[in-house]
Amino acid sequence: MLVVKEAKKTESDAEKEEVSQVVESIMQRVRNEGDAALMELTKELDGVELETIEVPREEVRRARERVEPQTVASLEFAAEQIRSFAEKQLACLGPLEVENLPGVMLGHRLVAVSSVAAYVPAGRYPLPSTALMSVIPAKVAGCQRVVACSPPSRAIGGVHPAVLVALDIAGVDKVFCMGGAQAIAAFAWGTGSVPAVDLIVGPGNKYVTEAKRQVTGQVGIDMLAGPSEVLIIADDSADVRAVAVDLLAKCEHDPNSIAILVTTSERLARAVISAIPEECATLGTGEFARQTWEDRGRVVVVDSIEEAATFSDAFAPEHLQVMTRNDDEVLPLLHNYGSLFVGRDAPVAFGDYVSGTNHTLPTMHSARFMNGLWVGTFLKVLSIQRISPEGAATLAPHCAHLAGVEGLLAHQRSAELRMG
Repeated sequence: MLVVKEAKKTESDAEKEEVSQVVESIMQRVRNEGDAALMELTKELDGVELETIEVPREEVRRARERVEPQTVASLEFAAEQIRSFAEKQLACLGPLEVENLPGVMLGHRLVAVSSVAAYVPAGRYPLPSTALMSVIPAKVAGCQRVVACSPPSRAIGGVHPAVLVALDIAGVDKVFCMGGAQAIAAFAWGTGSVPAVDLIVGPGNKYVTEAKRQVTGQVGIDMLAGPSEVLIIADDSADVRAVAVDLLAKCEHDPNSIAILVTTSERLARAVISAIPEECATLGTGEFARQTWEDRGRVVVVDSIEEAATFSDAFAPEHLQVMTRNDDEVLPLLHNYGSLFVGRDAPVAFGDYVSGTNHTLPTMHSARFMNGLWVGTFLKVLSIQRISPEGAATLAPHCAHLAGVEGLLAHQRSAELRMG
């Protein structure tokens, strides 16, 4: 394996500890002071003074008047694809009832989580796509109450209208103007204005992620999201410019984003490295993306596609792109990824916005053991047992014996009472 370009920066343990302490302090303020802390923290951290935390329903409806018609049309198109895919995923699931033994009926029910909060980030740009990705699957699953929050834009003095439009299209029940660790604390414990929920979903910055980690157990979370990632597997048939631009598309997300090219072609590797500055020169986000690439980008040349697949599986990227002359032969080799994009004409950008799959995906190697957000995230699979006297007579002797082995004598007696 030849490393043609290595990443220059990684987050230190000291930085992580500092984030943890800041988050703990913020959440304690919200837990103790409720709405007052939310208002003060929004003023301190976001530079916006609010009259209310909840965004009035009329303001959500009027947001369409403040957004270009094409933006509304594209959000509605994206929402239709996301909803359609979530509905098809739901159709694959269903209740179960089977007779395991005579008189022993086993099964499960699918029950939606009652209340969900969607966190919609708002960094350098608004992210209405995340509003769609978070709220629509929850609604399709049948959650009774789906609320959302997004940090205020300093220029607008509230939630960006494009985000409000997306939330309205998605069918959200309530919207709150708040962000950061304080928003996660509000949803976990509740305040005067903000209801506590059962599950919090949606990506955020390192403070939001740390807050979700600290409230886990008090409330459910979807995942702990780190910086966004893409890994591209390519051979000498790949389009140099497509590879370069797709790497930069990830780099413009965040200064900590990770972009990796793994290729069997040293020629392609060096051509992509040369093409990146050329693309940056004509991109409005080029300087930011170029710096992220310099800090966090990697290019690795391997001897075979099999070695590339092994490298990818070990890293377990959030987004995995495959651009080879025999893509279908590569796919069986790949097992660990958040979402897979096959071929030159399947960029991650499509999945981020309009193809219909979800863009809230596992990062930090967690795709080794978990999947991204989907309609199933919002469903509980609850087991059921219906047992007749005949079934009880079959089960009871074995149950009583095993309970005795474990020394749980009330369990043993419980079983013996059913021996008939």
